[in-house]
Amino acid sequence: MGTPAFDDLGHGITAIDTGFVRPFFDASHLVVEDGRAAFVDVGTGYSVPGLLAVLEAKGLPPEAVDYVIVTHVHLDHAGGAGEIMRRLPRARLVVHPRGARHMVDPSKLWAGASAVYGEDAMVRNYGQIVPVDASRVVEAPEGFTLELGGRPLLFIDTPGHARHHFCVWDEASRSMFTGDTFGLSYRELASGRGAFILPTTTPVQFEPETLLVSIDRLVEYLPTAMLLTHYSRVTEIGRLAGDLRRQVGELAALGRAEDGKRDRGKRLRAGVEELFLGWVRDHETPLSVERVRELLAVDIELDAQGLEAWLDRDRRVVP
Repeated sequence: MGTPAFDDLGHGITAIDTGFVRPFFDASHLVVEDGRAAFVDVGTGYSVPGLLAVLEAKGLPPEAVDYVIVTHVHLDHAGGAGEIMRRLPRARLVVHPRGARHMVDPSKLWAGASAVYGEDAMVRNYGQIVPVDASRVVEAPEGFTLELGGRPLLFIDTPGHARHHFCVWDEASRSMFTGDTFGLSYRELASGRGAFILPTTTPVQFEPETLLVSIDRLVEYLPTAMLLTHYSRVTEIGRLAGDLRRQVGELAALGRAEDGKRDRGKRLRAGVEELFLGWVRDHETPLSVERVRELLAVDIELDAQGLEAWLDRDRRVVP
């Protein structure tokens, strides 16, 4: 694999295309300060050669990387963590306390993802999941701060998409690394109105009310940019946050309306598709309906599954 597409965003931050799924779908962000480096999210095991190629292109040896930070342990963010840690002798892996054990022993992580995607797709899309030595793992709870070459990075507990999710505030650039908490913004769906955004309710820990709280917490920092894993920088924070709040509410309302009905799963898939296509249409995205369906097909399926998981879990906790 050669050097992948990358984009220097200023303030020592580079967005790197991990090559997962399609171009400009999944980003890793490289942060460099005073010759020291950190990766924020790393894609899959197949992404690692490309990330290292960008590091080399920037004149940085593997020994310059102090941290590999994963916003949460879903495999499009953390699947390559163990493999890249094998290549970075000084790096420590920074992960949410709820996700740390899955990085040390990824067997349950693999089994859970295989139940959603299937074993063949797992091997094809993610490759081997390599465990990380526990002595190299740093757990980052709410309020944890580490310094990269003297540059502080603050960790904020942001459940709602997953309970093992944090976001990272970079005061130096006034940017927030958001993983999936601030949704997805695929570049193909942008229009003259600007970036398009939508939330992700993938299995198995979607919690709408909690996600809304997390979104509001991120906005309170008054960032000039949100740096999403899917895909990188967005800047119209107020508008996009408003869109996300409305969309999360509409998805939750759909779930509650369809709960208990026959063929709930099928109805939810149809309902999620209808919502997504409507949001894209309202954004005046210049793509055909067929192309939008193609781009969002996996999200529609996974978000419907996530709504089902939320409804079933929510029912179990009600007295």
